[in-house]
Amino acid sequence: MDLRPPKKRSVIISVTPLIDVLFLLLIFFMISTTFLSTPAIKLELPKAKHADAVRQKPLVVHIDPSGAVFLNDEPVDVSLLAAALGMKLQESTEKAVVLKADSRVSHGKVVEVMDIVKGAGATRLVVSTKPEG
Repeated sequence: MDLRPPKKRSVIISVTPLIDVLFLLLIFFMISTTFLSTPAIKLELPKAKHADAVRQKPLVVHIDPSGAVFLNDEPVDVSLLAAALGMKLQESTEKAVVLKADSRVSHGKVVEVMDIVKGAGATRLVVSTKPEG
């Protein structure tokens, strides 16, 4: 009868597969991360509780606090906005326009620009807000 305790086997954990998984996760997160670009125009967007994020890259119309209008960060006179926007919408497949108006801009100016955007041929108009909180 053998009363000696059995020899304990040493457990060896191979770290190589764990490192492989770590690098694959790192690559996945680096590729799938989106980077937000902020426009060069300083705006204070109005807040909304039920705001959805837009993931596409449509045309963007900015209205700054002084009432100046920009089309994709380029200043545009309101009287020429319809023509400039119409040319850009012809090149676009989505026909979507995002309107980013400062919260201090008058309601009439925003409605005027919205009317011009719809008249230029945009099929979708998104009014940009920032989440409340």
